[in-house]
Amino acid sequence: MRQRLVVVGNGMAGARTVEEILARGGDFDITMFGDEPYGNYNRIMLSNVLAGVEDESGIFLNDLSWYAENGITLRVGTRIDRIDRFARTVHAADGTVTPYDKLIIATGSRAFVPPIAGIRRPGRGYHQGVFVFRTLDDTRAMIRYAREHQHAVVIGGGLLGLEAARGLQTHLPRVTVVHSAGHLMNAQLNGVAGEMLRTTLEARLGLDVVVGASTTEILGKHAVTGVKLADGRTIECDVVVVATGIRANAEMAAASGLVVERGIVVDDRMRALDEDDIYAVGECAQHRGEVYGLVAPLWEQAKVLADHLTGTNPDAEYHGSQVATKLKVAGVDVAAMGLTGPERAGDEEVTYAEPSKGVYQNVIIRGGRLVGATLVGDVRKVAFLMQAFDRGLPLPEERAGLLFDLGGPVGEVSPAEMADDEQVCNCNGVAKGVIKACVDSGCRTVGGVMDKTRAGKGCGTCKPLVRRIVEWAAGGEVEEDPAASYYVPGVPMPKPELMDAIRLYQLKSVSSVFAKLGGEEDAKSKMGLASLLKMMWGAEYVDERDARFINDRVHANIQRDGTFSVVPQMKGGVTTPADLRRIAEVAERHGVPMVKLTGGQRIDLLGIPKEKLPQIWAELDMPSGYAYAKSFRTVKTCVGSDFCRFGVGDSTALGIAIEERFQGIEGPGKMKLAVTGCPRNCAEAYVKDLGVVAVDGGKWEIYVGGAAGAHVRKGDLLATVSSPEEVITLTGRFLQYYRENGNWLERTYAWVPRVGIEKIRAVVVEDAEGIAADLDARMDAAVGAYRDPWKERAEPVTPGQFRTSLPLTVLPQVPMKT
Repeated sequence: MRQRLVVVGNGMAGARTVEEILARGGDFDITMFGDEPYGNYNRIMLSNVLAGVEDESGIFLNDLSWYAENGITLRVGTRIDRIDRFARTVHAADGTVTPYDKLIIATGSRAFVPPIAGIRRPGRGYHQGVFVFRTLDDTRAMIRYAREHQHAVVIGGGLLGLEAARGLQTHLPRVTVVHSAGHLMNAQLNGVAGEMLRTTLEARLGLDVVVGASTTEILGKHAVTGVKLADGRTIECDVVVVATGIRANAEMAAASGLVVERGIVVDDRMRALDEDDIYAVGECAQHRGEVYGLVAPLWEQAKVLADHLTGTNPDAEYHGSQVATKLKVAGVDVAAMGLTGPERAGDEEVTYAEPSKGVYQNVIIRGGRLVGATLVGDVRKVAFLMQAFDRGLPLPEERAGLLFDLGGPVGEVSPAEMADDEQVCNCNGVAKGVIKACVDSGCRTVGGVMDKTRAGKGCGTCKPLVRRIVEWAAGGEVEEDPAASYYVPGVPMPKPELMDAIRLYQLKSVSSVFAKLGGEEDAKSKMGLASLLKMMWGAEYVDERDARFINDRVHANIQRDGTFSVVPQMKGGVTTPADLRRIAEVAERHGVPMVKLTGGQRIDLLGIPKEKLPQIWAELDMPSGYAYAKSFRTVKTCVGSDFCRFGVGDSTALGIAIEERFQGIEGPGKMKLAVTGCPRNCAEAYVKDLGVVAVDGGKWEIYVGGAAGAHVRKGDLLATVSSPEEVITLTGRFLQYYRENGNWLERTYAWVPRVGIEKIRAVVVEDAEGIAADLDARMDAAVGAYRDPWKERAEPVTPGQFRTSLPLTVLPQVPMKT
């Protein structure tokens, strides 16, 4: 019979150990218990979710199908209360009992919460407004709460605290970090580096940082109003995040009779002390007195344990980890390894600091070997330093060569010089040898290697090194990733070929495209295909609800807490007292949590439950403002010549005319426009997807490919014309050319420089290819097929279209087994 392997813990360490066991052909009947109601996710990426730069779906390492495909019984949302070591069973909180032959404890760690007065309310958990930052649920709760508040204090200036602070800045106007030690990240950095990091974070990110300050009390009777420090100072705030470290989740093991100190005590085979068939791995394990909170040691432990359990290498042993880290701390590059300063007589120290650029570099040398290094702001030498630290490589006689290229032999370490077991991706524990083996197996594209190994799929700082290793392993014969040219990943065709095939076979629905061209349906491709088909076929397009993203299914923009944003159309930013009154009455009647003016000169009603959308649309009785779709969004205008003493053109009338004509048309990406009545540019037309500027002589300049968001780019001048009618014609022609040739999710600020403004001008303005009339006709057809999506309120496409779904956290927890 197959041995029964039970894994208590479905986090990064537990799941990685199972992956390693499966990779070695381990033949076990595996049952995994997870305290959280999800599959396995990358906890490191939670800071990106908090900051809004990563979607929740992007941090999951193994979805639920992976467990089923590998014959794993997964029990999510199930806590194990105790182990009966004599009966060889584990007992869950729900009363179930599961027998084991081999048991792995991978319960990880929890946030450490110091005994601060007022931090908890008796019997009711944390004080309202107090959070820890450890799990996906913690992250969701912080986002929901922070968006309605003003000032957060993060207690703790370590890595986790600084990442929490960076993320909270997305949701709050002010964030303060309070740290009890004398400098930030004192566990990894020396005082000079910590001070340099503080200066950089305050200058670049606008964080307030208070060091050498202990928090003694959380203030506020019903909700947080501030924090009190040991020196008597108080800081007013309405959100507190505690990030003061972690503690091993080892209480269950201790209650079950295992040896526990700071963690579950294990030997060099990761076996619990005095136990034959119980093992511990990850942050809950204590090995040779050390408990590790970084991922690299966890991956090393998982490999040793998998070798031992599967018999692949029964003599495999774990001897501890040399901790060397390279990461981004709130957007600042930081690397640290070993000592932070000299500790013995004879220790050499080389330091370089450039405060104005936020750069600090320090190395410690003992007996000709590198025993420590700290880098802030400039980590270009980190690859060699890590090699020297881990493997004792010879150091240059001119020690400055450790930090600078002096023409000597110690420049950037080549992949050939790296050991096969050297870690390349710390986030996902991928070594150089794994990448090389992937290339040797026939994968010759960088993207393919990243997909198969997960290297570079975490914080992304290792991507350049991954590329160099792939290029080296492939002997310079790296293949161009064919998928890079695909319009959507599920259909292996570039956009022009895809459109030709769609026309040839008259494919008017997403399912028909997959059936004819793409094989199995790919969820990531559906939204792009739906947009393309609707652009190509207009009224003939066959709509399929499952091809739409949630925003497009309910015609509103989903928010982080699952509610929606409703933005009625205000053409050119112009409204009436009656419309304003109607919006105010609807917001008041339905208790809308926030009413906000947008950057596109509209009014946004935020916090609307899905089931209320049709009713609110009906009561507003206004057209959709398309604030949710990959489509034509809005035309921003200034008051123009009617009122402004500087205006030379009627920007308001032209802006309204453009918005009326092109409202709602789909595109590869969203399209934001502006018309400004003079070159003073009050409507910011130079930095829009298409901007129109009135100039002297009754003329209009048309600019394209501008941006003023995460990317800043002044648009290129497409043409100067003499009439509003010409503006509208060239606007439609440009937008149609972009719609037909832009890649999915490629904004005009990327598309215009990729294609070239000369090429675009030749096609759109000069008709060099003789297709201008066709572009105009296809845009006319798209405009003619327009229908206000908010009219769908009267006849929902499906009975559940506006029904609130159960959140993920309450999905039925059904064990899966194949």
